[in-house]
Amino acid sequence: MTLTKADIIESIIQGVKFKRRYKSQQQFLFPEMDCVLLGQKRASKIVNTLFETIKQTLTRGEDIRISGFGNFQVKLKWARKGRNPQTGEVIILRSRRTVSFRTSKKLRKKINLYNPDNDTQDKIYLNTT
Repeated sequence: MTLTKADIIESIIQGVKFKRRYKSQQQFLFPEMDCVLLGQKRASKIVNTLFETIKQTLTRGEDIRISGFGNFQVKLKWARKGRNPQTGEVIILRSRRTVSFRTSKKLRKKINLYNPDNDTQDKIYLNTT
């Protein structure tokens, strides 16, 4: 399953709740009324602002480090010789900048957790013959 921007917005709407500063008498009786939910427009504005900030930072050539998630790094690929696969003609590929992502150790650990359904995972078999 692919996570889309709309999915991120929806999870923010469901997960983010703000406490009210002042409580009315009803809120003492019904504590679930104590929270203000985030609206669709506000949540989408937060997500869009986050992605715009990431894009602008990467465009400037700066790296992004998100603790517990990973690093986005801008790398330079130098100009090099290439070949057109249809004609076999040698061409020069221009230099360009690319973005690479490297996961943090915490995220890598969570992704590669031991799965009890798959018992062969994390076992090393040695050939003793």
